Amino acid sequence: MRKLIAVAVTAVLASTVAPPPPVVAATARPHTYVVSRDAGVLPEGIAVTPAGTMYVTSVGTGAVYRGNTRSAELAPFLPAGADGRTRAAGVRVDGLGRIFVAGWDTGALFVYRPDGSLVAKRVAPLAGAALNDLAVTDDAVYVTDSGTGTLWRATTAGARIGELTPWLTPADFPEAPGFLNGIVVDERVALVADQGTGRLYRVDLSRRRASEVEVTGGRMAADGLLLEGDRLYGVVNVPDGAGGVAFTVDLAVMDDDRRTARVVRRSAPASLDRSPTTIARDRSRLLWVHSQLHDPSPAPPFTVTVVPGLR
Repeated sequence: MRKLIAVAVTAVLASTVAPPPPVVAATARPHTYVVSRDAGVLPEGIAVTPAGTMYVTSVGTGAVYRGNTRSAELAPFLPAGADGRTRAAGVRVDGLGRIFVAGWDTGALFVYRPDGSLVAKRVAPLAGAALNDLAVTDDAVYVTDSGTGTLWRATTAGARIGELTPWLTPADFPEAPGFLNGIVVDERVALVADQGTGRLYRVDLSRRRASEVEVTGGRMAADGLLLEGDRLYGVVNVPDGAGGVAFTVDLAVMDDDRRTARVVRRSAPASLDRSPTTIARDRSRLLWVHSQLHDPSPAPPFTVTVVPGLR
């Protein structure tokens, strides 16, 4: 979820029984996906599995939507407000098919089975926590906290989800974070974006040490991050040439040790009212979420589209 925005929302409570995945035909994949046609959804996070199952969160209501990249319409999967999930930001799927959801200013991490049943709810034991984005490894999940500047960790050994533990505090960063956001993990190294200071950090997860990545050719203080080999993608804010702000996905090439990043390409821009947030890979395409968080009058349909001009 991006900085600069404050959204008042009303949670809609509903049954916790998840519907089955939509039936999809073997057709060409759409360019645009409709997450919801309801008002106030404000989609934020996205995850796409290798099989093409897509999950999109709603920071406006806390709902999670599910679909397939071969079908243009998503359907409600986890209802708004269930389990106290009145907000939902980052989302990831692990190797067991479990869905991890960062609950923004609820301060909670939610974990669900593929059938929608709750595995665990873990609350960050710190006032003001705003859990934004997350990354899942073989043995843990790491969660950025935009509210307190903390990087949280919970173990994921077997079927058990551990409690949230502060893995890095603000004092562990070279400079106290202003707004921690996007995160990706490569083996034992995490890359964590701080939109508040404009920095990208390399975090040695074993030693629990953070150092600044040297970024050239642009900025990678991103909302959503995606790491593929030495290629790091990030959704960033850029000047629109008319005194305003637009959004792009920037591509940086990193060194083997993840200490430097050189921005080499940029997608076509999206306007401020679209406010794309996070990205996911779908085969040869990149998808991004049009949150409408900065639109003074956000209106359905709320969508996910292919990132233009970059793959």
